[in-house]
Amino acid sequence: MVLDQYKVMQAIEIIKSPSKLSGSDRPLWSAMKRGFGQNCPACGEGEIYTSYLKVAYACPKCSEELHHHQADDAPPYFTILIVSHIIGAGILWLELNYAPSTWVHWAIWLPLLLVMTLTLLPRIKGALVGLQWANRMHGFGNEDESSFPTTDPAKSPQ
Repeated sequence: MVLDQYKVMQAIEIIKSPSKLSGSDRPLWSAMKRGFGQNCPACGEGEIYTSYLKVAYACPKCSEELHHHQADDAPPYFTILIVSHIIGAGILWLELNYAPSTWVHWAIWLPLLLVMTLTLLPRIKGALVGLQWANRMHGFGNEDESSFPTTDPAKSPQ
């Protein structure tokens, strides 16, 4: 029983301070905020993307390597989750209060859906890269990085 209470207390400490889990002294919220702003999570000055969703190999300002990120399917998932709740609530509100014809719904919600999705997707991906950087996940930390490429694969001859 005492052992279980000890485990629970350890879990609570990790939840209160996620940096204890990873040994990180990197600021989580400011890294996520910088990533959400599409800037480098380390310095906040360099751009995180080379194109719409292509994360840069390294920050152009501070040279922090960013190629380690593994955002995978999380950014589209969170984008769909957020946008669908907002659009769904708007559709229901409009239908219940005004009951417009179908073409009005299409004219309002389809462009809004497109704009919100294309605006949020790179920002959410940046925030997730910031989260990974702050928690030293997927090669952003002190682990053996010998398995990671030492040069930019986009610039290497093939």
